[in-house]
Amino acid sequence: MIPNTADIVICGAGIAGISAAYHLAARHGIGDVLLIEERSPLMMTSDKSTEAYRNWWPGPGDAMVRFMNRSIDLLEELAGQSDNVFHLNRRGYVFLTADPAKAEVYRRSAEESSALGAGELRVHHGRPDDPSFPSHVAEGIAPELGGADLVLDPALIRQRFPFVTDDVVAMLHPRRCGWLSAQQLGMWLLDEAKARGVQMVNGRVTAVDTTGGQVNGVTIRAGGREQRVSTRVFVNAAGPLIDVVGEMLGVELPVFNELHGKVAINDPLGVVPRDAPLMIWSDPVVLPWSDAERAELAAADETRWLTETLPAGVHFRPEGGPGAQTLLLLWTYDVRPAPATWPTRFEPEYAEVVVRGLSRMIPGLAAYAGNVGRPYVDGGYYCKTQENRPLIGPLPIEGAYVFGALSGYGIMASQAGADLLAAQIAGSALPDYAPAFALGRYDDPAYRALLEGWDPTTGQL
Repeated sequence: MIPNTADIVICGAGIAGISAAYHLAARHGIGDVLLIEERSPLMMTSDKSTEAYRNWWPGPGDAMVRFMNRSIDLLEELAGQSDNVFHLNRRGYVFLTADPAKAEVYRRSAEESSALGAGELRVHHGRPDDPSFPSHVAEGIAPELGGADLVLDPALIRQRFPFVTDDVVAMLHPRRCGWLSAQQLGMWLLDEAKARGVQMVNGRVTAVDTTGGQVNGVTIRAGGREQRVSTRVFVNAAGPLIDVVGEMLGVELPVFNELHGKVAINDPLGVVPRDAPLMIWSDPVVLPWSDAERAELAAADETRWLTETLPAGVHFRPEGGPGAQTLLLLWTYDVRPAPATWPTRFEPEYAEVVVRGLSRMIPGLAAYAGNVGRPYVDGGYYCKTQENRPLIGPLPIEGAYVFGALSGYGIMASQAGADLLAAQIAGSALPDYAPAFALGRYDDPAYRALLEGWDPTTGQL
């Protein structure tokens, strides 16, 4: 049943909307919150990612590092409160390269992230017994593992990860990173929010009444009929549809979408140890084909791209507990903006391409090239701003807010973002990074000047 009134209406029950409802109810005592979601909770994009997190971010400025440190603090608090029902770990991210020049890039980027507050950088040139080069911990949270380790000795890398390619020359291992179960986190937050008065309705927001320059009510279509809900606050947390919902408010949001895929395959040969961290190959890749295959692919316009050099960034992680064999593989080699449409579609060869690309870093995975079994291919949209930073805060209509443009980091950013949004709505003290994520940042001439040289893939895997 749809209530006639609600103090706050949130459009979207992905990880952003659910987290916002939880923070409003649990941390600010505002329980009269109505969540509106046309689909099932967490099903549009929140369950389509690697479900990973990191505090390892580049500049400009330290806003993203401080924001993510806050979010990870909150995730760790929630893990403690819930008996870690969402399986938060801290295995770290491992970046690998076979390019000696990339080792210096690692050093510079690591020094930048470290200086911005991501933790101490430790550089290792050898010594297998070096006590400053700790092992990663497979399960749970190891609070002593922070900062990052830059390893410049190939033998030491191979000693730690013997399944990687023989020609690896450098490794960067940021430590306050890992992954979790987004579905279990989101459902725990939703249950906790409902216990504090939050309601959820399966329906679609069709209109927002902004008469007089303020939010007055929201029209919801559910069960074949429309109903108006009076409210003073409306939160646009519609994921890749925040621009569409923004149009209902008469607000143009500077966002676009990219389609990113995810492949799940089984590893029955045990090529990758189950305790491996998330691992990323930092070099461009030429896919391995036989001479005959390469000639055939190159002869046709629609397949020639498969023989060309593809961008860096192919990565993977193990998925599942004891006895599992699943690997999650990701590689977005096409980052052209795309309209958000469902169901999502990927090239029929996507799984094969990703497996072959990963075999450059993990040669043993070549055993699955042409033999991937029945891969599961899924994906979702990264909703992004030009500079790949979120939009969190008030809109130029009284009572209207946005919580979106979370790109590929929505899971890891969800708690700091909800913390910030809830504080803005409740009128509480704000963190000093709040202006860095507000829509009003684009009104600053100095910020607009920064944008001219800002890579939209900054901080993106």
